[in-house]
Amino acid sequence: MEMETAITALGALAQATRLDSFRLLVRHEPTGLAAGEIARLLEVPQNTMSAHLAVLSRAGLVRSERRSRSIVYRADLGGLRALTLFLVKDCCAGKPELCAPLIAELTPCC
Repeated sequence: MEMETAITALGALAQATRLDSFRLLVRHEPTGLAAGEIARLLEVPQNTMSAHLAVLSRAGLVRSERRSRSIVYRADLGGLRALTLFLVKDCCAGKPELCAPLIAELTPCC
């Protein structure tokens, strides 16, 4: 991942509603949620939610697809993986034992 792409993704997540939206979509993988349902669950007006989802989409963190009359959003786990790897790629100056707690904490959830 390029630094500019990482900065865009981190910037997209640096806002409470967008971060909540992204985390909600991660919890609803692989089925995703309709935009209106995301807005309802987070108690955000639909037009505001659409703007937030557009920012996350441009940052490569969510994907959308039309299902009948709804647009369903899903977390882009590939984008999350790339961002996470960018952040920890040079972790612990080449001493893997220092990264063991981070890996151990991630392992049960994934």
